[in-house]
Amino acid sequence: MVSFLIRILGNALALYLAFLLVPGFVITGTGTPLIEHYALAGLVLALLNMIVKPVLKLLASPLILLTFGLFTIVINALMLWAVDYSFDFINIESLTALVWATILISVVNLIVSVFAKIV
Repeated sequence: MVSFLIRILGNALALYLAFLLVPGFVITGTGTPLIEHYALAGLVLALLNMIVKPVLKLLASPLILLTFGLFTIVINALMLWAVDYSFDFINIESLTALVWATILISVVNLIVSVFAKIV
């Protein structure tokens, strides 16, 4: 349970860093405080990574092997696109922004997952 909460916070932090560093990755705050937007998007991204991503990786395992693991970036981009599609307050303006945000969020998630295994 604690590791799942760490993953949610890590996803929220990764989304915030993507907002700060990636041009074209926009999170707007209207109505509710912005921190709730990050927490909600982090929760949905954590659930997608926990439930949907393993199934997609299993189905795409031949492509992952053929591309030496680079196809996982496509799977991670699909997860981020699903979060973008789910919420109005997240707007990814271009494919370039999607790719760079995916790479940044993947690196942050890698670091957070190592930390979550320690705790």
